[in-house]
Amino acid sequence: MSYTFTVSPDFSPDYIAGWFVFNTWLQRTLETGFHLELMDDFDSLHNAIRQDRIDLVYANPYDAAMLVREKGFTALVKPRGGADEALIAVAAESETRAVEDLPEGARIAATDDPDVQLMGMILLEPAGLGKDNTVRVECDNYVLVAKRLLTGESDAGIFLTKAFDELSRPVRERLKVLVRSDIQVIHHYLMAGPRIADLHPKLQKALVNMGEAPKTVRILEQLKLPGWDPVDPEEVEFMIDLMETLKFSPA
Repeated sequence: MSYTFTVSPDFSPDYIAGWFVFNTWLQRTLETGFHLELMDDFDSLHNAIRQDRIDLVYANPYDAAMLVREKGFTALVKPRGGADEALIAVAAESETRAVEDLPEGARIAATDDPDVQLMGMILLEPAGLGKDNTVRVECDNYVLVAKRLLTGESDAGIFLTKAFDELSRPVRERLKVLVRSDIQVIHHYLMAGPRIADLHPKLQKALVNMGEAPKTVRILEQLKLPGWDPVDPEEVEFMIDLMETLKFSPA
């Protein structure tokens, strides 16, 4: 029997090959067939989850509640040493010096990444800005968010901090960060579904040990991951509660 593995669509296209290599390692390690299906967007991912087509997913924090509480998934590991954070940036030449300088009706460039959108809108709250008094400029990726700022098509952009830091140096130098989040407890998780419950212990152990062998270290390097840490279920529940609270923020 073959199972389906997918990855949250917010990952950089630069990592596509790395995820296929990871999936090959996964199959050999578990001696079980896994098909890697990459989704074009979050709507496609959410539909696949609702239809019970997914067995293993590198999940966005925003989706954790549905996966755990509605679909019975278990968070096995999280990336070592880094939480998901967001930032607000503008073009370096912009007269905007702080979030509070952004006016009502500001054009905000962003991807469809739900947890980054959520954190970004909270960062805009000091300016009295929210979904009802800003214009959203949707972009397919963070490179295009930067482009919208540099061409003057947007007044500010919401970035995943890691994605901003991975922009080329010339692009970063033409941008100016106004504010960064510092929540520290929001993470992506590798989550496994109930159909592969018998594989959970073996998979978690193998993932945590990936940093111990040169071959698997190279796989991690392809994904720009320093390693995996095991996850405490209480930690996941805390993050889910936090994300649910943030969803009801006035933004």
